[in-house]
Order: sequence, then structure tokens, then C-alpha cells
Amino acid sequence: MVAGGSLCVPDARRAMLWPSIATTAPMTQSNATEPPNGEPTTTHPQAHGLAALTLGAIGVVYGDIGTSPLYTVVEIFRPATGVALNAANLIGAISAIIWSLMLVVTLKYVVLILRADNRGEGGGLALTALAAKAVAGRPRTRAALLMLGVFGATLFYGDSIITPAISVLGAMEGLEVVAPSLKAYVVPLSLGVLLGLFVVQRFGTAVVGRAFGPVIVLWFAVLAVVGVHHIAQEPAILAALNPLQAWHFLMARGWQVLATVGGIVLALTGAEALYADMGHFGAKPIRLAWTGLVLPSLALNYLGQGALLMHDPKAIENPFYRLFPTEWMVPAVVLATLAAIIASQAVISGAYSMTRQAIQLGYLPRMAVRHTSARQSGQIYVPLVNWVLLAGVIGAVLFFGSSSALAGAYGIAVTVTMMITTVLTYFVVRHGWKLPAPLAIGATLFFLAIDALLVAGCAVKFFDGGWFPLTMGGAIFLLMSTWASGRKLLMHSIRAEGLDLAPFIESLDRDTVNRAERTAVYAVADPDTVPQALMHNLKHNQVLHQRNVILTVVFHDVPWIGMAQRVAVAPLARDFWRVTLHFGFMNTPDVPKALALCGQHGLEIPPFETSYFLSRETVVPTEGSGMSQWRERLFAMMSRNAGSVAEYFNLPDNAVVELGTRVQI
Repeated sequence: MVAGGSLCVPDARRAMLWPSIATTAPMTQSNATEPPNGEPTTTHPQAHGLAALTLGAIGVVYGDIGTSPLYTVVEIFRPATGVALNAANLIGAISAIIWSLMLVVTLKYVVLILRADNRGEGGGLALTALAAKAVAGRPRTRAALLMLGVFGATLFYGDSIITPAISVLGAMEGLEVVAPSLKAYVVPLSLGVLLGLFVVQRFGTAVVGRAFGPVIVLWFAVLAVVGVHHIAQEPAILAALNPLQAWHFLMARGWQVLATVGGIVLALTGAEALYADMGHFGAKPIRLAWTGLVLPSLALNYLGQGALLMHDPKAIENPFYRLFPTEWMVPAVVLATLAAIIASQAVISGAYSMTRQAIQLGYLPRMAVRHTSARQSGQIYVPLVNWVLLAGVIGAVLFFGSSSALAGAYGIAVTVTMMITTVLTYFVVRHGWKLPAPLAIGATLFFLAIDALLVAGCAVKFFDGGWFPLTMGGAIFLLMSTWASGRKLLMHSIRAEGLDLAPFIESLDRDTVNRAERTAVYAVADPDTVPQALMHNLKHNQVLHQRNVILTVVFHDVPWIGMAQRVAVAPLARDFWRVTLHFGFMNTPDVPKALALCGQHGLEIPPFETSYFLSRETVVPTEGSGMSQWRERLFAMMSRNAGSVAEYFNLPDNAVVELGTRVQI
């Protein structure tokens, strides 16, 4: 069965047709930022108060970066980095962490990138769509930006495996501090927690989600309190607030600065979540949460760990848990585990959302997407993604075995994504917002210099695990690019062999063809080409329906298309109509519900008197000027295993007729 659409079309406005691709002119999005009435809605800033949104943002957005204190400081002082554990280096290292948070998270993301919203939505694919739109008149640049943005999106899947593994392992390693004899149980217990987390995904996260905010608020409060306690004992650590300490510390490292930066970057993992989750909470709550609670708490905790190590260098074995008195140790492990679970949930949910966007933008074949909430479309469950992530997480835990070993794999995917975000933002700032070239270029070069240092710092850990997320990202990028290119070849083949619709309709002798007293809906790739299903229906069943709808479903590169712009109806000839349904990449593509709106345009489509005719194309790889033979076989396999059209578009099971054909590419 043909699946999905493709962004790899020459038009500036990408669209996915059901079951194929078309190009469309840009639409006027007067209400595109609002979820359409009659379908699940997402959590939008207009729907809740600022306090509730800020609390939600703390729970969902900051879980990942909030668990970084579990493992960051100890990694900077590993023997491999060559950083001696003394007071001067402690002050310099903590200063580097704090000012990295200030420059990368506060200045880059909170101040700048949160302004780059795509109709209220953020994230890699949303930013890619904005950048591509900004250079719509430059096809080669646009195509390069699309590929760059999609590669950045693929790296998120690697992060979705490493984050749960390193967060839960880092939390569970507190058991070794409670009792060294418990070390043997760290990996089994971590696997148990992770298995339970992925198993419950199918039930939805609404109930657990309500507790995310308060738990993470408690987590950050505890981080701050224990940090202040140790700062009071060694106030000399406050010298780390001077950015010159960070500068001198890094400059003194020489060529080993890259290894040191590879540890510092662990404090920044999760920064991309600020932008990715903007559509759920809005920029203002995310900014308020960061400046009011998250940044101060993280800074105090890192300062506290530095103060502890100045007082007791032996605490380097686990400086985070050594912050706590012995009687607090077990509650600290429990709270850290809860925070790790929440951080893991955020990236798992993000992987589901990323997958749905990629499907609707034409970069992945259809998969089963199940809604776990009747009210919030953002709460979805993708079974295939869930079990693939679980297998990857279990493999990572068993292969690496500790948070320290996983730290080698962590960071490189995040920093490459950050660099890609910087590049895409330049095109939005310069060509979309029309800011002066010196300002746009200067800001971009500044952030690119920081990103390049962070990427280089992680690259030195390539053979220590950095290969893991890059290999995974590369494999997923291969699948996504193969699917997009294959869809383009498939559409070219279908169009080349198809018949023009208008002359075909005029040539029909309606008086001699048997007529069925129902409505037939034919999904078509090209609205000007005769649907294969219609041809087969006439050839094999020798019947024509009383009402025939040539249907095209178009996915636009904006998050939301409102109900007022959902349907376009055009009469073709007697008994034939062309209907185009428009969706954003965050809309739920419910075709029967959308077709009910046709009555407002003079076309009644009775739901219980309608049959849906789908073309099931079998892809046949051939030698030629298309993709290489092995990629064509890969595309054919992906096409065979694509999810059901009927299920994806919510078609009634008892009203769908599939007719097959073979298509060579």
C-alpha cells in the first residue's frame, strides 16, 4: 500500500497527499495557530493560566537538563580529561558549567530561538519548515536545509535512547553510595524501571503527567537547598560566578580542553527541549520557569558540588549523592529516580510526536498512531517506536553498564543538533525576519563558534560511545531519505502512466454503465489523473456510483489548519467532484469527519452510504536512473510494511475497498 508523502518536491510548500503527493500554493492561515474544533486539542498558552503552564513546563521541559547534575561534575574530573582535582580547577570547572548554561541555554534558546515559532509550534521540523519557507525562491538552498533539518531530527531518536538509559542509571547508582554491596543490583533495577516505563506508555501519561510539575519542582528545590548548604561551608566557590574563571580554566587546558568540554556539555543536554515543547506551553512560561527556578537551582547545585569537593576531594566518586546527609540518602535516590523517569518520559513522548510529524510531512511510512487522551492530541502512543526505543535502551544499558560509560555516547547528538539549529535559525532571522546581515551573521558566527567547540569536545569521545547516536541517526536518516526519494519516484511513475481526469470523465457513457446508489470516494495522488481504483472498479466491477468524489489529502508545513480551511470542493462534471482536505502536521487526519464539512459547500456525503476505494500499489524495483537498486528494494520493503491507510485516516473498516496494481520505479 502506498504510504505517506514527501517533502522532496520542487514546490516551496510541501504537501502529502492521500495516498501520495501534490504541490499546493501557500494558504492564508488566519486561524492556523488554533487547534480546529471537533478534534482533540493540544495544550495551548491561551487555554490555561500562566502559573499552570509554568508548572507544566517545569515538569515536562526541564526534566532532562534537571538530571544533569547526577553525572556532569564527576565526568569533568575523570582521569581521561587530565583535570587535576584542586581548588583552582574546581572553581574554573563550575564557572565553565554555569556560563555555558548562561550562553547556550539562556542567551541562545531562551532569548533568541524561542522567538522562532512556526504558528506557535517549535522543534526541529517546525524550524526546518520555517527556514525552508524563508528561502522558498532558492530551490537548492531550500533542499539542502530540508536535508539538514531532517538529519537533525533523526539525531533526536538517539537522544531518546540515551537519555532514559543514562538518567535512570545515574539515579540508581546512588544505591552504591547507600551500600557498596548494592552495586550488583544497579543494572537489573535500572532495567526493571525502564521496562515498566515503556510498558505503561500504551495507557497514556495523563495521570502521571499531572504529577510531573510538582515532583520536578521538589527536585529543583532540593538541588538548591543542598547546594546552598555546602556553599555556606566553602563560600570560596562563589568565585565561579566570575566568567573570567571559566575563561582561564579552559585556556589553561591546552589541547586537552576538548576532553574537558566533553564533560561540561553534559550540563547542557536537554536544552533543545525548551524549543521543542514551546507549542505545548508557550514561550513565556518556559522563560519564566528557566529564570525563576531552573537556572538558579542548577547553578546552586553545581556550586554546592564544587564546594563539597573543595572540602572533601574523596567525594569525587559520586559528588551529587555525597551532597546529602546519610539519613537523606535513600529519599534522595527515590527522588532522583522519579526525576529520571520524568526526564525519560519527556523524550519518549517527544519521539512519538517527532514520528507523527515525520509521517505527515512525508519522511516516514505510515505507522499506527493511537491517541491516549480524548482531549489532548499531543498525547499519542506509537507502538512500533515504543518497542524499538525499549530495545535500544535495554541494549544501551547492558552494553555500557554505567552512567559514566554512557556519558561517552551522550552529548554528540545533542551538540550536532544544536549546531544545526543555529544554522537553520540564521535563515529564519536573515531571510524570514529580514534582520540586517551584520547582526544575523555576527550572532550566528558567535553561536556557531560555541557549538563547534561543544561538538569537538564530544567528538573526542567518538570511540568511547559517541559512535552510537551518530550511527543510529545515520541509519534513520537513510530510511527517511530513501522513503522521501522513493515516494518521489513512485509519484513520477504513476503520473507518467496515468490518464487525464477531465477527458476521461467526459468520455464515460453513463447510460450504459451500471450505477450503484452510493457515494464513492477515490483517493488520488494527482487530482488531474484518473485514480487507479476508479479504473479497476470500472474494468472489473463494471459499475459507476451515483456520486464520485476524487479526494486529495494535503499536509502543509504549518502545525495547524483550522476547520474553516479544512475543505475545498470543486464540481468537475456530472456526478463527479474534486475534494481537497487540508491538514497541518499537528492536526489529526480524520477524513470522514472532514468530509462531513462538504455539506457546507453543496456536496452531501452520507457517512452510511459511502464507500472508500483505495489503490494498493505494489512497488517493483527496476534498473534505471532512479535510486540505486538496493535503495529501491529498501523502499519497496518499507512500502509493503507501511501501516493501513484506513486506520491512519480513521476510515470505517466496513466501507473500505482496496484494489491493487503494480508500479515500477
